[in-house]
Amino acid sequence: MEHELLEAACDGDEDAFRRLVEPHRPELHAHCYRMLGSLHDAEDALQDAMLRAWRGLRRFDGRSTLRRWLYRITTNTCLDALARRPKRVLPIDYGPPADGRGEDGEPLADSLWLEPYPDGAIDLADGYASPDARYEQREAVELAFVAALQHLPPRQRAVLVLREVLGFSAREVSESLGTTVASVNSALQRAHKTVDERLPEKSQQATMRSLGNERVREIVESFVAAFEQGDIDAIVGLLAEDATFEMPPYAKWYQGREAVADSWLMPGGPPPRLRYVPTRANGQPALGVYVWELGRSRFVPIALDVLTLQRSRIAHITAFRTPEAFARFGLPPELAA
Repeated sequence: MEHELLEAACDGDEDAFRRLVEPHRPELHAHCYRMLGSLHDAEDALQDAMLRAWRGLRRFDGRSTLRRWLYRITTNTCLDALARRPKRVLPIDYGPPADGRGEDGEPLADSLWLEPYPDGAIDLADGYASPDARYEQREAVELAFVAALQHLPPRQRAVLVLREVLGFSAREVSESLGTTVASVNSALQRAHKTVDERLPEKSQQATMRSLGNERVREIVESFVAAFEQGDIDAIVGLLAEDATFEMPPYAKWYQGREAVADSWLMPGGPPPRLRYVPTRANGQPALGVYVWELGRSRFVPIALDVLTLQRSRIAHITAFRTPEAFARFGLPPELAA
């Protein structure tokens, strides 16, 4: 079937081309996100890569699999995109923690910040992409992992993802990047040193498996109940001692339970001011946060909170103040009273 579709696509059949590449789109989309750290940039890069693949399809000689050929095109498209813009970061990598509540200041340019990834909507697969992969596919879209990738030079980033997330051999990676096997192995060694220094000892996938689905759900439900009731003591009790809170596109972030308790995370005004809708982002528990808007008598989107767990506590909260992203996470545009 693939051979027949390939022949038809080479003869100009756009529908055959779509059917040929469609099964690969979810993993290619995740690949673009890992490389670029941005959902919007990933979608643009994937669209560009598919256009390049369509135009260059006649040059596909069958010496590699179609999947590897598509990854080669997509990776080089991402490298071209990275050459045109600065890396994306989270506030925790942008500057030191805030020393007091004060004002959060003006939001910085959206293009500076890492963006959340709706892995559920994209249908990202569980487990490993290959027996030779070192990282699980969902583990490799966790916020900590993607943030660590952004500190690598683009080609090191590509090597690490192709080798350790997707399980391609050093020879296959060298052919995709137009370099030598020795260069690939050297780049991988340097990339590991940088990434290993930034990753936590335990991934979120491993943490959630050790807790179990029921316990994870209990933690999230307790978090929601505490915020909707405006119970500050209960909120603080759910946090790890060294918990952190950040809120891109604002640069300020807070470290330590007391500092977080005095941050803009905490609800203001009497309940019921906030409502929460569970979702998933970056392979982690997440919540769509809605705030009461008096003039419309509705709860309207304000932030997407991505939770990072440590044992049975919440160790990190990244509150993405990007309500325009709610639709991508299957979240309603507003909630009735």
